Amino acid sequence: MPGMESKVPTGRGETINLRATTRQKVLIDQAAEMLGRSRSDFMLDTVCREAENVLLDRRYFSLSEEAFRKFSEMLDAPPTENAKLRQLLSTSAPWDR
Repeated sequence: MPGMESKVPTGRGETINLRATTRQKVLIDQAAEMLGRSRSDFMLDTVCREAENVLLDRRYFSLSEEAFRKFSEMLDAPPTENAKLRQLLSTSAPWDR
C-alpha cells in the first residue's frame, strides 16, 4: 500500500536449538576456531549455504508442450564441433603428467 513502509527485521531475533553429540560439538568448534568464527556464526553460515544449494538444486520449471519438445530436441541433438573443447578434453590433467 502506498505510504506504508515495510519493516525489515535487523539483527538476530530467532533462536534455533540443536542437540549434538560431544563429538559433533568438538568437530564444529574446531572448524569454527580454524576460521576465527564463533560456533553460532560458523553453523549459521554453513547451514544457510547448504540450504541454498538444496533449494537451487531442486528448482522446478515448467514449459509448454512446444517449448518442452524444442528443449528435448536440443538435449538429444549431438553437440556441434568445438575445436577448443576437443583440445581441452584430449589434454592430460597436470596430475597425470
